[in-house]
Amino acid sequence: MTTVPVFDGHNDVLTRILKSGGVAEAKAFLTGLPGHVDAPKAKAGGFAGGFFAIWVPSPAELGDVVAMMQAPSYDLPLPPAIDQPDALGSVMAEAAILMRLEALGALTICTTVAEIEACITNGTMAAILHLEGAEAIDPDFHALDVLYRAGLRSLGPVWSRPTIFAEGVPFRFPATPDIGPGLTDHGRRLVARCNALGVMLDLSHLNDAGFRDVAHLSEAPLVATHSNAHAICPHARNLTDCQLSIIGESGGMVGLNFAVAFLREDGGMYGDTPVEVMLRHIDHMIGIMGEDCVGLGSDYDGATTPDRIGGVDGLPVLIEAMRAHGYGETLIEKLAWRNWMRVLRATWR
Repeated sequence: MTTVPVFDGHNDVLTRILKSGGVAEAKAFLTGLPGHVDAPKAKAGGFAGGFFAIWVPSPAELGDVVAMMQAPSYDLPLPPAIDQPDALGSVMAEAAILMRLEALGALTICTTVAEIEACITNGTMAAILHLEGAEAIDPDFHALDVLYRAGLRSLGPVWSRPTIFAEGVPFRFPATPDIGPGLTDHGRRLVARCNALGVMLDLSHLNDAGFRDVAHLSEAPLVATHSNAHAICPHARNLTDCQLSIIGESGGMVGLNFAVAFLREDGGMYGDTPVEVMLRHIDHMIGIMGEDCVGLGSDYDGATTPDRIGGVDGLPVLIEAMRAHGYGETLIEKLAWRNWMRVLRATWR
């Protein structure tokens, strides 16, 4: 299989390393980790890098999520909101892990498209510092300003938990994302501040009212880094055709989420999900938004992916499936990495 470089919209390897020991365990990234993303797997699969998410774990686990999401319908209870000082500690710990990976030579933290493209050319893994949920951001944006200087260039106002900025969608199937109110006053200010800094706003996990508020307020292309088509999988986490149209009209994009529960028509968390359903989502999104507005946003190390794909070493399986499906090499490169460069170039300052 011919390897095509893949720049990916979302992975949770920093949280995985945090849970397994923190900065002291970062060196294992070079030799191999038990999850989806590490240096050897990246080399094998052509993983060029992507958005490295910082996510704040909830104090209490939700229970057996896999079993709950294998029911014909489900509605997982959301964890409560996390206080800003508590969240900031986890964010600093995961940011330190990313910086340690850079110090070890495993990757380069990038803040410009030119830096990412240079990494793709020379074979260095490129990393964007991304905040999945803005719990650590205070109303005065002091933490945002410091994190920006540390390299933060992308954030989602929420993971599914509520924040002072917005409300997210629960893990509910079947359901629409039209759940709860829109942005708070702090959330509206956050949109303006991110626009001013050139920080990309991620609409994944945001409810429909919040999505529409961002669409009305933001001056930047609209982006959902790891979401799928609700018309194929009616999960609350997925985007309706109307939302996809709004994103396309803004010149934004959506990264295909590899999480099987957001791919399958039955919303089930089953690893034996065929790769072909991933192509159905891509076809659907291209049909609404156009081929310049779709990419990949795997959710590696944060989700159950199709067995045939597995981790980043399985990315060539998806690329070959695209070829067999009739995608030409130009379109494949757009989906694999070039569309991300386009939208970042239009967003970052």
